[in-house]
Parts: sequence; C-alpha cells; structure tokens
Amino acid sequence: MADKDLTCKDCGNTFVFTEGEQAFYKEKGFENEPQRCGDCRRAKKAQNNRGGGGRDFRR
Repeated sequence: MADKDLTCKDCGNTFVFTEGEQAFYKEKGFENEPQRCGDCRRAKKAQNNRGGGGRDFRR
C-alpha cells in the first residue's frame, strides 16, 4: 500500500491519505476513503458538535 493523493470535496485541495491511515481504515472496516482533508474534517466535526436541533425543557 502506498500513500494516495486525494482531493477534498469541500475545499478542493489535495491531501495525502497515508499508508498508516489506509491500514487504520481497513482495520476498522471502513470501505470508503476520506472525502475531506484534515482541516475540513475538523471544521465539519466542530460544526456538528455545536448542538442545535435539541429542545429547551423547562422544569
């Protein structure tokens, strides 16, 4: 397995999917390669962790 150059679907920049990352994905059973670079992945994760969609319950 060799490093692969992939293109981020959000920013369009090229990023490297390393041999180690590929081995990790295979070990975890992930079939798809990453779609986003590390920066966009972190931004997307931060956006998803902001909450929202919840309700304010009053006691």
